[in-house]
Parts: sequence; structure tokens; C-alpha cells
Amino acid sequence: MLTSCALVSWQQAAPMTGIPSSPTLSLPAFPQTGGCQCGQVRYRLTAPPFVLYACHCTSCQKQSGSAFGLSLWVRKNDLHVSGSLSSMQRIAGSGKRVTCEFCPECGTRLFHTRARPGQTLNIRAGSLDETGWLVPAGHIWTRSKQGWVEIPRDALTCETQPENYDALTARWQEMMQNGA
Repeated sequence: MLTSCALVSWQQAAPMTGIPSSPTLSLPAFPQTGGCQCGQVRYRLTAPPFVLYACHCTSCQKQSGSAFGLSLWVRKNDLHVSGSLSSMQRIAGSGKRVTCEFCPECGTRLFHTRARPGQTLNIRAGSLDETGWLVPAGHIWTRSKQGWVEIPRDALTCETQPENYDALTARWQEMMQNGA
């Protein structure tokens, strides 16, 4: 089920809620580096991402072994990877195909590409070498979040898969302006 995002609230079944004040974000200098647990796969991100968000879908919970996954949406051309990757495909809660890429040696999931137009992909943000700057612009698939996870009341949220990421990217831009 796809829903569209807006900064105020949706008129559809799964509105993006929250909005008030945006937290601040201070981006680090780029490039940023990251990789898998065993070091066989390394990557370099040469430009800032479009957005970082937390996904509470059951697939991200299962993949991360935690309550949610952090996805850093970037341009493929800004990502330079060394080492071999393996991949698998799965069907997301939205019904669309997702290609997941991981280290064939240690199994660390590093990237996933969804069926969206353009040359973009998501980096599993926890695989970055420096993670102290990561602050999600919002939370998606909150209807399947773990009961003990508390999302701030003014956070941008969506109960399911947003139709687009306009509200999340707008929030991310606000956060960067607030941190400048």
C-alpha cells in the first residue's frame, strides 16, 4: 500500500504526521566511507545524501536484527564500491521488487535498490564508518514498529510506505538549514 507524503497531513488512509520543529543536522565533510564487517567490501560516498529515514517495516527489522533500519538515500553515481557484492531480490510491503546487496563473506547488508525512477539507491546507514551525524528526517512503516520504540511526537511519520519522499526530503533540507 502506497501513500503520498505531505508536510502537514495526508487526506489518505496513512497520513504523514508530525511536522513542527525540525531537529538540527550538521553534515560532515564528504567523502564519507563505510563497508562491511569483515572489510572485504568498502565504499566511498562522495556527496551528501538526499535524505536519511528510519524504516520500521518487518523486513528491515528482520534484516537488521533490530527494531528498525536506517536508510540513506543517495545517487548511484556518488557511490564508489570496491570488493565483490552478492545480491538477492525480495518483494517489499508495497508490492514492489527490492534488490538487496551484501558482502558474500560476512553477509553484511550494505545497499538496496527499490523500483523508483532515477539512478538512486539506499545505503544501510549503520555501515558508515562515522555515524554520529546521522539523524533521521522521519519514520516510515510505523504501524509495524516495535511497541517499546518511542518516536518523538513532532517527528515526521508514515504508517506505511510513502508514495514519494517529498516530505522526508523537505524535512532533511530544513534540518540541514537549522544546523548551518
